Amino acid sequence: MLARWGTGHPSAPLVVALHGNGTSEHSIIEIAPWLPHGPVAYVAVRAPIEGDTGFIWFDDGGDGLAATCRWLLDWLDTEGDPDRPVLLLGFRDGVTVAGAMMLAAPHRFSGAVLLYGSLPDDAVTATTRGRLCGMPVFLAHGTGDTRTPADRLARILRDVHAGGRYVDSEIAATALTEGTCPLSDRELDVLRHVRDGASATVIAERVHLAPGTVRNYVSSAMTKLNAPTRAEAARIAYEEGWI
Repeated sequence: MLARWGTGHPSAPLVVALHGNGTSEHSIIEIAPWLPHGPVAYVAVRAPIEGDTGFIWFDDGGDGLAATCRWLLDWLDTEGDPDRPVLLLGFRDGVTVAGAMMLAAPHRFSGAVLLYGSLPDDAVTATTRGRLCGMPVFLAHGTGDTRTPADRLARILRDVHAGGRYVDSEIAATALTEGTCPLSDRELDVLRHVRDGASATVIAERVHLAPGTVRNYVSSAMTKLNAPTRAEAARIAYEEGWI
C-alpha cells in the first residue's frame, strides 16, 4: 500500500519515505506538507509484513532484509520515468532498509535522509570502497538517542562507504547473553502490550486474563527489572531484545 502527496508527474523528483516498524505509510506521509514544495512527488511505502501493532520491514531469519530490498527495487521500477531523481527518506527501522537499498543499488538514488535509525547489521550486497561516493546523505539524531548516537552513526556510514561491515555491538552482546532474561513468558507478553500504551483493561482483553492478574504481572516485571514505572519496564525489556 502507498500514500502519496505532491505532484503526480512521472518525471518529477521522487521522495520514497520508509516508516518505522510498528506503524504504517500514513504515519510518515504526514510530514510531507512540511517538506519542500514544488514539482516533487512524495510516496510512503507500507512495509510488507503485518505485525501486532503495525507493519514491519523484514523478519530476523533468512534473507529478510535482502528480500525486502529486492521487493522495493522491483516496485521502484514501476514508478514513472526510470531516470527521475529518487531520494530515500528513512525513519527508525526505515533507515536500515534505506541503507540496504543504497548499498544494493547506489546508482538508483540521488541521496538519502536518515532519521533516528542505524544502517543494516550486514551488507546486503558486497561493498567496495567508494560505493556511495558522491551520494549526499543527511543524518539526524535526537540528543536522547542512546542506542546509536550521531557521531557513532557517522563513523558507521564512513566504514560502510569504505567497504567495511557493521555489526551492532549491543545486538551482538544480546545474542551472546540470550537466556538471561529474568521475566516469565507471561510477563514478557504483558510488557509487549504495555509498550503499545495499552491499559490493564485492554491488555486483559487481548491476552485473556483478568485486569488484576495483568497488574500483578506488570508489578512483578517492574520489581525484577528495578523499574519505577510500567513504561520503563517495557522500555528495558525492549532494549534488551526480550520483547
